[in-house]
Order: sequence, then structure tokens, then C-alpha cells
Amino acid sequence: RRVLLLGEGNFSFAASLCGAPGIHVVATCYESEEEVSGRERAAESIRRLRERGAEVVFSVDCTKLKDYFLPEKGEFDCIYFNFPHCGRKAGVVKNRLLLARFFHSSAEVLTEDGEVHVALCNGQGGTPADQPRREWHNSWQIVAMAAGAGFILSNVHPFKAETIHGYKCTGYRSQDKSFCVEGALNHIFTRSMPLPYFKPMICEIELESRKVSFQVPEVLVDKINRGFLELNSNHPVRTIKEKLTAELSQVFPLQNIEYCLSLLHQGHLNGVCDSNIFWIVLSPEETPSTEEMSSGLANAVLFSHVNFCGDTDKNVWVNVQRHVSKQYYLRPSLLPYAQAVIQRGAFLPGTLHVLSGPVFRKCLITPYSMPVFHEMVVVCAVNSGKENTCIQMLVNHIKTSIYSLHHTVSGFKLNINLQKATSFETTELNDFAVFESHLSKIQYLICMELDSSGSCEKGSCVGIIRIGPYELVSSELVAVFASLNLDLLAMLICGIPDWRMLWTSDTRFLSQFPRGELRLFKNFSLYPPSYVHDVSFWVPDGEQFDEVAFHTIARRVSGEMVISIQLVDSFRQPETGRKSLCYRLTFQSCDKALSRQEVAEMQL
Repeated sequence: RRVLLLGEGNFSFAASLCGAPGIHVVATCYESEEEVSGRERAAESIRRLRERGAEVVFSVDCTKLKDYFLPEKGEFDCIYFNFPHCGRKAGVVKNRLLLARFFHSSAEVLTEDGEVHVALCNGQGGTPADQPRREWHNSWQIVAMAAGAGFILSNVHPFKAETIHGYKCTGYRSQDKSFCVEGALNHIFTRSMPLPYFKPMICEIELESRKVSFQVPEVLVDKINRGFLELNSNHPVRTIKEKLTAELSQVFPLQNIEYCLSLLHQGHLNGVCDSNIFWIVLSPEETPSTEEMSSGLANAVLFSHVNFCGDTDKNVWVNVQRHVSKQYYLRPSLLPYAQAVIQRGAFLPGTLHVLSGPVFRKCLITPYSMPVFHEMVVVCAVNSGKENTCIQMLVNHIKTSIYSLHHTVSGFKLNINLQKATSFETTELNDFAVFESHLSKIQYLICMELDSSGSCEKGSCVGIIRIGPYELVSSELVAVFASLNLDLLAMLICGIPDWRMLWTSDTRFLSQFPRGELRLFKNFSLYPPSYVHDVSFWVPDGEQFDEVAFHTIARRVSGEMVISIQLVDSFRQPETGRKSLCYRLTFQSCDKALSRQEVAEMQL
């Protein structure tokens, strides 16, 4: 491994590393050899380095590394920069700039999977790891400076100078004087995956015995057809689904519904608002010409605010007499498919029928609101009057399975409660439970808590139970449905703090779950920087503002980098009656480097 050390004051740190097996040290400093040699311990350290085969280079500017180290000599596996400083009484702004330029320079000489180690005095970095923590504006903002060059903070630990043999810090205010390193931290950075720039995506499916294609809504391009539930998948979502199914099969006869469930659905869903659905308009084989679409021919109908081909928000004119189009939408629930199963003659009373797959819903941006997640629906028909016994058995074995999964992963105490849906106001529930309550009446909520409070906190509802008023093969039978949000279960069981992490393309996520094992997730992007922007606009008089549509635009434009949208002010102009809204948007990535400049472009 080639290791580069920058800004060495007296080369004592480099000398402590030199001689370790499998490491080639390149030690540098900003000053000339004559300037450094007079410092205490410097001459001895330089001599030891050269004797052990290390390279010692002087007058190296850490912001222009490619000028000193040619690519043919090989890139570096690790770069150390201990206690960088512009010198003398330079303030936080100058030192931020130094860090920003250093990270950009490091990116040009570092291997793809290399690390950058930066040690800072207590408080300088500005992360929660600093104790006490400085206010952000008074710190060096190291995670934001690194993000500008495509780096994320993957680890941070104390810089223990006393454990480094022969090390002595020097350079206080550009002098040969030591400084306080008590509480200092070593920040370890790795390269981030680049921010995605999605191209339009066409999805081909079979629908009503014919092949059709449609353009995927841009906000879902990186989430459709990911195959998390397929046989060769190691994704924790699949593991949880398989474990739950295996546990239930120990008690109930069980049948997996394996046939393909169409991504597209047609028809009205009771209680579901159109603004919560990703609409898809499939045109017939004979497509109207541009002239016909734009001329507003007689007998044409205006489909207003429909996502034509799932992408652009346009008013689409279709000539009804000559060109009949059908309106479809991406399935927001597997419940209609479960209803279809129980109405088939092949449905077996007393047998659990299991369906699973991704579902798609437009929703507000909140920590537990997902525009796509994997749903598992379990449906069973029992004799009328025995539905409560079935529910209790079903929930008990779901709880047993979840407890077992959680116990193998974490030592935290887990609480799972079955609570009556009537006990809660809609405002107390997460979007998953609210949406399900709109589909049809729900009787119980399955809530998970990592403490003993027993309360149903926002986000903790991972499943719902409903008794279906659906027509069955026999009037003596009653259908019991259980719907589970597998993504929320994976987050709570494995300690995954952000739903977006489930969809990351960074291999450091799935590598933590080899062969489908469930483990406590270790975050590889710590303390990511956040950026706040405001936006204000007029709402036309008399027009209802669709907040879900606004949040969906924010998701699409930012590539899911907006984590919070808050209404901070509203104003009505007395003279005209026009209404103005002001929203505050917070941008933050969970797995990628996100710079201030990139966020500014998203905001524009």
C-alpha cells in the first residue's frame, strides 16, 4: 500500500508509520528541507525514514498534488493530513478553503477505494463527534468541504497521540511549538458514488395479453425493476419476507402467489385521492399526430394534470372518436390482487395466501414516507365468527418471527403491539397506515417500538389487519387480510436510519448482508451536511394548491435529496386576494456526497 503523508511538521508521525509491513511511505511537508531541519526531532526522523526506504519530499503544496506525483508512479491507497492549518492566525473561512482545495487535489491521486485521513483539533470539524460541538458557522465544516470533491465521512475516531511511538506535534501558529491535541479526532473519508443523472426509462410489460410500454415517472427510474424480492437477491427486504413466510408456514397451510402481478392497475380505488397515484396513459397503436393533438378537435376531452407516459405534467388532448386511450396507474397497493385471489374458485379456506411486490404512492416528504416500498399481503378465509381467533394467531406468529429476526441482529429491547385502529387520529399515523385506511376500513395496527413505551409513534406502524367485506365463494366465510411494509420492517430490525438507504446502488450497503444474513447496519456516510433553502410563490386566486404534487416535484428534481419541506409562512394580498406561500426545503443525502453548489443548482 502506498501511503502519502502531507504537512508533516517534524516527520515524527511519518517515522512512526515507516517500517510497518506492506506499506510504502511517501512523507512530505510544505516547507523546504532547510526550514524543516532546524526543528526538534526533524533531522532524526528524516534520517530514519530514508534508511527504511521511505520517500521524503519537501515544498509540497497539498492543493496541487498531481504536480508532484505522476500517475505512472501509482496512485495512493491512503492519504494522511494531520492538523492542517493555513498558518499564523488564519480564521475558519481560510481553513475551510484549504480543506476544500486539499480534497479536490487528493481525488486526483487517490485510488478508487482509497481513504483520506484528516486529524483536526477538538471542535474544528463541526460534526456531532466533536465534544463539545461548535456551532456550524464557526467550524471548518469538514464534511461539506469534502463533499465538494466527492468524499463522504465513513469513520471518525479519537486521535490518540500518546499511542503513536515517538510522535510530537508541532507547528503552533507556524512556529516550532506544540499545541493541544486533547479531544482531537481523526476523520476518515472515502469516495462517494456520483450523484445520479437519470435518463428517461421505458418499461415493457404484458398487459391484458399484449405487450405494452410506458415511460417510467422520473422519480421512480432508479427504483423500478430492482428485483429485491427475486431468488438471487441478498437484500434484507427479501430475507425478512422469506423468514416471515417460513414462520407462518409452520402453523398454517401456506400458498405463495407466484404468478406475475401487473405493475399497472386500472379502475377506481375507493378513498384514494388521484394526487396520490402515479398515472400512466397508454396510447393505442394508432397514435394521433401532433397537429391533431394540438388543434383541439371537436369531441376531444382534456385529461388535466395527468402524467402523460408517467413523466411530463401536461394537458393531453385525445380525439375520442378516433383514438381511445385507457388510463392506468402504477399499483399503489396489492390489496386489489388479494381481493381477486379470494374471489377465484381455487381459493382454499383456512390457507394463507401470500402476495408480495413493490407498490407506488405519491406522498409528502417525511422520514417514513416512501414513494415506493415492498408490500407483503397475507389473506386467509375463515368461518364467520372465528375471524378474531385467526387474527390473534396470525399476529402472534408474525410477532414471534419479528422477535426472532430482531434478536439475531440487535440487543435493543423490541416492543410489538397490536392496537385497535380506532385508538388513533389520522395525524398520529405514518403515511403507510393512513393510505391503507383510505383503501378500506382497517381494524388493527401492528406497531414496533425499540423501547418499552408501547406507544404507536410516527413511522412505527409496520402492518395493518383488516376484515374484508368482500364476496367470497361461501357466505359463511370471512376474509382476513394482513398487510406488512417490508421496507419499514427492514429499517427497524436492522437499524437502517433512512429509507433511501434501502435503494442505494453503493455496494457498501448490500455487502453488510452476505448470503442474506440480517445484521445491524453500519452507516458508511456519517454526519452528511445539510443545506437549507426557501422558496416562495403565488397561488392563483381560487385554485387549490396540491401539496403532494409540490413534494413530488421536489423529489424528482433533487433525486430524493430533499428530506424536509416545511411551510414557514403564508400571506394573502388584501388588494387582489392572491395568496403567497413560503416553504423551507432541507437538502441532505444519506449515501452520497452532496455539495453546496449541487444543491444550489437543484434549488434553481
